[in-house]
Amino acid sequence: MKRHFSLIAAVLLAFSVTLSAKDHNSDPDKYFLPYDRVPNSLTILPPPPADSSARFAYDREQYLWGKSLRDTPRGAQAVADATLGEQWVNEVFGEAFGYDLSHENAPRICRLIETLRHDAGDLSTRAAKQHYMRTRPFVRWNEPTATPSHEKFLRSNGSYPSGHTAIGWAAALVLAEINPDRATEIISRGYEFGQSRVIVGAHYQSDVDMGRVVGAAIVAALHADKGFRRQLADAEKEFRKISKNAAKKAAK
Repeated sequence: MKRHFSLIAAVLLAFSVTLSAKDHNSDPDKYFLPYDRVPNSLTILPPPPADSSARFAYDREQYLWGKSLRDTPRGAQAVADATLGEQWVNEVFGEAFGYDLSHENAPRICRLIETLRHDAGDLSTRAAKQHYMRTRPFVRWNEPTATPSHEKFLRSNGSYPSGHTAIGWAAALVLAEINPDRATEIISRGYEFGQSRVIVGAHYQSDVDMGRVVGAAIVAALHADKGFRRQLADAEKEFRKISKNAAKKAAK
């Protein structure tokens, strides 16, 4: 019986390892990087703040700050930032970038940013999110968010670090590389995109701060990937064409 049980346990263990390996592989049509080339967020980041810590007291203070802005234009912007629609690259970064970043006007730039979104929002945060499964602030304090339609998903998804923030920060870093003349505006918008997560009540400030860390880490890793570098070169070429055409129109 003992031997029979050991055999069953071995089979179950092998099966669980297979599932884990499959779960942690990246879809090459969706991501730039395989999971084993992604900086490990669980290793990089400290644990979430303990409830008795000064860092958590700041999380609580920032949560209240965010609530105070929900009925303002900044709060409306935070709600808009929460939904990454079909033209999200343009909606979030177009004004800061200084040019139309729609699919029609900048397809290669959009393709680049929309692909790295998955590396940043999922792969860069996955290890820490799954390990800590930190409870969201709106769940902890049993209060509604400014984005009620998102709450069901958020309840089952770890809060630390913020995937939305990682997306916004990674996108801002790469867009600033493409258009360095607008780096200040682009990076500022990427920063505010992360703060929007605090305002709507979906994340603690520490989630957002660490989202920027892993967002930067994934950008560094992406620059070692041939596929990313190739698409980045295409995006830079497209931007030169866009800016040249804009200059011609302005000269007329």
